[in-house]
Amino acid sequence: MKLHHFRGLLIAAGTTLCTFAASAQDITGAGATFPAPAYAKWADAFKTAAGAKVNYQAIGSSGGIRQIDGRTVDFGATDAPLKDDELTRKGQIQFPTLIGGVVPVVNLRGVAAGQLRLTGAVLGDIYLGKISRWSDPAIVALNPQLPLPDTAITPVFRSDGSGTSFIFTNYLSKVNADWKSRIGEGTQVGWPTGSGGRGNIGVAAIVSRTPNAIGYVEYAYVKQAKLNFALLQNASGAFVAPGTEAFRAASTGVDWTTSHSHMLTQQPAPEAWPITGATFVLMYAKVDNVANASQALRFFHWGLTTGESMTTELGYAALPKPVVDSIEALWSRVRDASGKSVAYK
Repeated sequence: MKLHHFRGLLIAAGTTLCTFAASAQDITGAGATFPAPAYAKWADAFKTAAGAKVNYQAIGSSGGIRQIDGRTVDFGATDAPLKDDELTRKGQIQFPTLIGGVVPVVNLRGVAAGQLRLTGAVLGDIYLGKISRWSDPAIVALNPQLPLPDTAITPVFRSDGSGTSFIFTNYLSKVNADWKSRIGEGTQVGWPTGSGGRGNIGVAAIVSRTPNAIGYVEYAYVKQAKLNFALLQNASGAFVAPGTEAFRAASTGVDWTTSHSHMLTQQPAPEAWPITGATFVLMYAKVDNVANASQALRFFHWGLTTGESMTTELGYAALPKPVVDSIEALWSRVRDASGKSVAYK
């Protein structure tokens, strides 16, 4: 499992984009690592197409919320959606931009991508430390044909405040009662066992160099780093692989027009990936810097429309058009000091 290509992509996102010269049209954002590959690709193409510059720092969802709360960026990004009442209290709006999946990845000799089968109950028990060896009967029963080693499992988790962890632990809380009662969900939780890595790329790196490890990362990182993923049993009982269609299936039964604060884990569709999640952008409804707010909305309008093909190439699912329409309706609430809606077209 090689990370060289993906490290190059993140270096491009973290350094090249950061060297843009300051101007009235520069926009800045910070937050979730989950959408960082897509935002980096969008930003590069948007600069070419529109001559506009974007600086996005992938510092984790908790960091993105802190940055937008402190008004130090034009937009914040989080995979853990804020509740509607909290958005109202803060004077912010929230909208989804992409749908993706959090995927268990393993480093097991002789086991290729998509061969290992896991259930949510078993995955939760691994992260609880109740299942500590790959030869445990619960894993063997799901994988009787695989050469599972009689070795200790090394679980790897996110050490930073992470929306990816929020989606993962939200899922575990739905499928493992012991996990729900003992640990629960959150961007940071008290992991009972294992080793921590910073960011999706940090978890991917630890798993790739640690024999017998298991971790969880956003699917774009699985694709770019060619990590070995596990199949998961979904709510309908089927063992499914992660991918764009599986992520899209998890979003089909959700009414985005009533709220943008939806969780997509353990959805009932037969083809759905069980650890699916949307990633969200936060902006203030009343803005002082109209030029930057307008540019930020223009960037996301471009990404949700023209950038849709790039989204699917990276392994995300693009938002359905009715959802994009509801987002653009929401953007009318972004206003200047006089109460006039900020233009983005």
